[in-house]
Amino acid sequence: MEDRFELVTPWPPAGDQPEAIEKLVKGFETQGARQTLLGVTGSGKTFTMANVIERLQRPTLVMAHNKTLAAQLYSEFKEFFPNNSVNYFVSYYDYYQPEAYMPAQDIYIEKDASINERIEKLRLATTKALLERRDVIVVASVSCIYGLGMKKNYEEAIFRFAVGERWDRRQFITRLLDNYYTRNDMDLRPGFFRSRGETMEIYPAYSDSAIRVLFFDDEIERIEEIDPVSGKSTGEKEKTGIFPAQHYVTTSDAIQKAAKQIEEEMERCVSEFESQGRPLEAQRLKMRTKYDLEMLLEVGYCSGIENYSRFLDGRQPGDTPGTLMDFFPQDSLIFIDESHMTLPQVRGMYNGDRARKTVLVEHGFRLPSCLDNRPLKWDEYEPHLRNALFISATPGDYEFDHSDQIAEQLIRPTGVTDPVVEIHPATGQVDDLIAEVRPVVERGDRVLVSTLTKRSAEDLAEYMAELGIKVRYIHSELDTFERAELLRDLRLGVFNVLVGVNLLREGIDLPEVSLVAILDADREGYLRAHRSLIQMIGRAARNQAGKVILYADRITDSIDAAVKETERRREVQIAFNEKHGITPQTVVKAVKNLLPAELVADEDDETPGDGVYLGRVASPNIREMEKKMWEAVERLDFEEAAELRDRITELKGDAKVGTEHKNYRRKTTQPKKYRRRNSKK
Repeated sequence: MEDRFELVTPWPPAGDQPEAIEKLVKGFETQGARQTLLGVTGSGKTFTMANVIERLQRPTLVMAHNKTLAAQLYSEFKEFFPNNSVNYFVSYYDYYQPEAYMPAQDIYIEKDASINERIEKLRLATTKALLERRDVIVVASVSCIYGLGMKKNYEEAIFRFAVGERWDRRQFITRLLDNYYTRNDMDLRPGFFRSRGETMEIYPAYSDSAIRVLFFDDEIERIEEIDPVSGKSTGEKEKTGIFPAQHYVTTSDAIQKAAKQIEEEMERCVSEFESQGRPLEAQRLKMRTKYDLEMLLEVGYCSGIENYSRFLDGRQPGDTPGTLMDFFPQDSLIFIDESHMTLPQVRGMYNGDRARKTVLVEHGFRLPSCLDNRPLKWDEYEPHLRNALFISATPGDYEFDHSDQIAEQLIRPTGVTDPVVEIHPATGQVDDLIAEVRPVVERGDRVLVSTLTKRSAEDLAEYMAELGIKVRYIHSELDTFERAELLRDLRLGVFNVLVGVNLLREGIDLPEVSLVAILDADREGYLRAHRSLIQMIGRAARNQAGKVILYADRITDSIDAAVKETERRREVQIAFNEKHGITPQTVVKAVKNLLPAELVADEDDETPGDGVYLGRVASPNIREMEKKMWEAVERLDFEEAAELRDRITELKGDAKVGTEHKNYRRKTTQPKKYRRRNSKK
């Protein structure tokens, strides 16, 4: 039966999963329930979530606080629900520099971005699925709270047609153009269509297959689903619908109406600047707005059109923007994974966005209405948590204060206990670390090392490499694809030690890791708070030989709380193992790409992950040119690098390659594909 979730798994719930599942299902039988699942690392929280979804049969949004974790969850849910619609919705920017102005330096930074077409396709597929069926799971980052355009406008723009209907060919093409599809009779790509005689072929921007419409005079004679490469028919349809090729949908009437409102606001703001004796700001605002208005009226689009979204959507000042959340039905579930990180991130999005745009408004770069192009405020987001499950090994105060009940999941079906925690002196910690790492590496296990700063991570990795240890560093200046590939290479044994700051905490599944070392653990603060320490300790909880070393010269409150909670959980597991005669076994998991298969290399690629640049599959020729481009950057030959960049851009079509990169460090042990770059990600 369609539209029903079907969980496919070779094993039943085990440990304390059955109790947690029953408790959560009963809790959600009451509309408006908020619950928390306190689950230790490796206890199968994702499996519990999947069972709850199957039992309740409701559309579900799973939110994560970063793309890597979202990708891992997406892959897991795809395996659990192969016959249902599992979707991935994250920011589609490979490269993003927001528009900004720094008054102190009088520096204006223009918006610059590169859109990942594959992620955009997955985003469009998400909204289509939500409008067409109920067996939908959407794994999303916090980008789901950003303005997406109004759902009503998007729905009204869907172009539906059926066999037997009569259509004027010109009118049919106009409807496709209105839905942001582009005509190209030579090359059929997602978001394009072509017309040949009485045959129309459309490649929806969200689909892997294309649609062929065959006319007899003005009547639709047949609708076929076709393979876009071979052109072979894969089936026939009686009717179908073409969804817009972008989420932000507007009409010529809306643009005409908005133009008058934009001009009125511009004249009012210009008058205010002039009355304040600020002619520069007045002239700047007038020139920019007039140019945007001309573009809007002539071509229906302008750079930064989202800054006029309030007028185009017909919203009033302060009205809530349309987001992905609006596409979910009232009875849907929302799971907040790693809630202690995700909820604070959501809470801070609005203020950060507004602070940047307020500066632009005050200095005449944007109209005040740009402030309404924004993410949701916390008080707008919170009502969406009507059927919410907060999932974390370390729930925050909000979760405890606002949950109707707490379900604990402290038992790992594998029997693996929480790791032994040792406290070593911080004085001389590096030498002690080297002595601890060597035997772990010799037996073929992996090591994670947490430092306090990016620079110390790089320096420590460099020092360990000089001692003959296979090591890499990881931090926020590496993009999503580089981080995912690093973690994959760690599991494969390409190197044994990974040094990082706080990217080693939530949601990373690395069963080969048997040692976690936390340097300067007694430095109280965000990175060494008790929740952070518990999360990092959990990275060694999938390996029976797991051990954690906290380097500290004093026992802080955070260390004390983390050690006591770890010991409590360890005792619960040991008691369970003894009662049921379980012999602990290290988790054995196949090494897979952390990122969705749709975003990485082709299946035929012998080295998955190679040839992926900014999320797109590159041909051998492009890969070689990219290699030469980075070699030119390293030689400081930026002219040659720029020429190669432009040639790569031509070969990739619309793909955009970042143009500003910092020189590699003069001395580094990191392979080129992982080296630190200031690529404004």
